[in-house]
Amino acid sequence: MSGILYEEASLATFLFVTVILGGAGAWMTGRACAITWRPFYLLLFYLLLLSFAVRFIHFSLFQATLLSVHYWIVDAIFVLVVGSIAYRYTRTNQMVSQYYWLYAKSGPFAWRSI
Repeated sequence: MSGILYEEASLATFLFVTVILGGAGAWMTGRACAITWRPFYLLLFYLLLLSFAVRFIHFSLFQATLLSVHYWIVDAIFVLVVGSIAYRYTRTNQMVSQYYWLYAKSGPFAWRSI
């Protein structure tokens, strides 16, 4: 399993850099894009930039391969998923709180017309 998801010597390094640092950055990026009413395609661009930064942290601090497409894709998929969830969650809360006379929550990621 270690060869598929991460190349570091330990799982703790992967969890710290990709899951904790990258996930927190992705959550805050998704939230910030939703709060400022930016379109989703701009969020995708920001998250791809963040995935390059996560890969660089792996390289600079833990001597991982910088230009590894396989491991960059793993980092990018994780960052894109977390950022997209944060964007949709925040956007749902915005819609039902700012337009409470039009929309009601129908789940954590969706709203419906009243």
